[in-house]
Amino acid sequence: MKNIDQILESQKSFFQSGATLSVEFRAAMLKKLYAAIEKYSEDISEALKKDLGKSGFEGYMCEIGLVKSEITYMLRHVRKFAAKRMVKTPLAQFASASYKKASPYGSVLIMSPWNYPFLLTVDPLVDAIAAGNTAIIKPSAYSPATAAVIEKIIGEIYPEKFATVITGGRKENAALLEKKFDLIFFTGSTEVGKIVLRNAAENLTPAILELGGKSPCIVDSTAKIKIAAKRIVFGKFLNCGQTCVAPDYVLCEKTVKDELLAEIKKQIKAQFGENPLDNPNYGKIVNEKHFGRLIGLIDPEKTAHGGNSAPEACRIEPTVLDNVSWDDPVMQEEIFGPVLPILTFGKFDEVYSVLKDKPKPLACYIFSEDRAHIEELTSRLSFGGGCVNDVVIHLATSEMGFGGVGESGMGSYHGKDGFDAFSHHKSIVDKKTWLDLPMRYQPYTEKAKKLLDIFIK
Repeated sequence: MKNIDQILESQKSFFQSGATLSVEFRAAMLKKLYAAIEKYSEDISEALKKDLGKSGFEGYMCEIGLVKSEITYMLRHVRKFAAKRMVKTPLAQFASASYKKASPYGSVLIMSPWNYPFLLTVDPLVDAIAAGNTAIIKPSAYSPATAAVIEKIIGEIYPEKFATVITGGRKENAALLEKKFDLIFFTGSTEVGKIVLRNAAENLTPAILELGGKSPCIVDSTAKIKIAAKRIVFGKFLNCGQTCVAPDYVLCEKTVKDELLAEIKKQIKAQFGENPLDNPNYGKIVNEKHFGRLIGLIDPEKTAHGGNSAPEACRIEPTVLDNVSWDDPVMQEEIFGPVLPILTFGKFDEVYSVLKDKPKPLACYIFSEDRAHIEELTSRLSFGGGCVNDVVIHLATSEMGFGGVGESGMGSYHGKDGFDAFSHHKSIVDKKTWLDLPMRYQPYTEKAKKLLDIFIK
């Protein structure tokens, strides 16, 4: 294991030297990263295939391409984001100018998951660099091939005192969380997020947590069922269901359930073939532990489609469960795999009574042509983000922040939100010296109080 104390001390010294503050330096580091990703694009793709069975197209669409897009966005906007922003000054503080100045936190820790091991490691790094920080990066031990490529890239283009990768498992995670960072950025499960937050609290370190949860997909009777099924199947079984914003389950109006189920079955065959386990573009479960957990969630008596698996390859075909209740094991945890339960409701108002006491999910989706239903649901339910008449695509833009709320996380990133996440915005008043109003100084008088009241109004 690398000497964490030495690395962190060198990064703190490098940051305190002011070397990372100029926009020119930040842009240069981002350009280096972009060039390295292009150089090692095939290596990244092969690593994603090895870790998760991702096809080259899916790896580029969902990971490599999105990181390149974030870098391009930051290069286009970083100067504007870093510039001080003038704000109005109260008359009582005349004569002065007031502004907000974005300043990097300093030395940050980025801890990433295994399900999108390149995207969810490098995307926050892009935002951290754009904001002017140094970084220690800790990829997941469950995606070792991708972690090795990231370590190779970062080690080749950056000095350790600016950014470095530390690989390993729980021992390394625990050692890192004991240290005094200026910010911790964590993506992973809710349970591990609690551990991260407890450790951060010991050092009063701010933390951004990107977690998960059981993201509902609501389909009402007005929905266009064919397009709904097509998009649900895409989003649910992308990356073999191992996506934090995948529709965890479908909550469907009873009158259209049979039609929706039939269309979902058709779409699984259309998108993955008659035998998905033979489809080279269909991924695999990350390891045997998660494979076993998922097999345990599949009730053969409620399996309406799929259910077959290849244990030696850690593959489970797209599986749909029907007649599911809230008491079933599959509804007691985030599924994070290719298993789609379908539940129903009678009247639309039941959606709120059912979901209002559930943990706040990272995403929520609604398929409907009823604008009143859409407006009501997006206003009344609390969730991180989502889509109307689609799934998962809301995270694929730098123009909107991505993050959770409550049990699904705190803080957001991507684009301007990402820059802000890794920045502290200082509020500064620049007071002029050519005038000094006397009313704030003692001895206080009634005349000064009246004058102050005029300024306040």
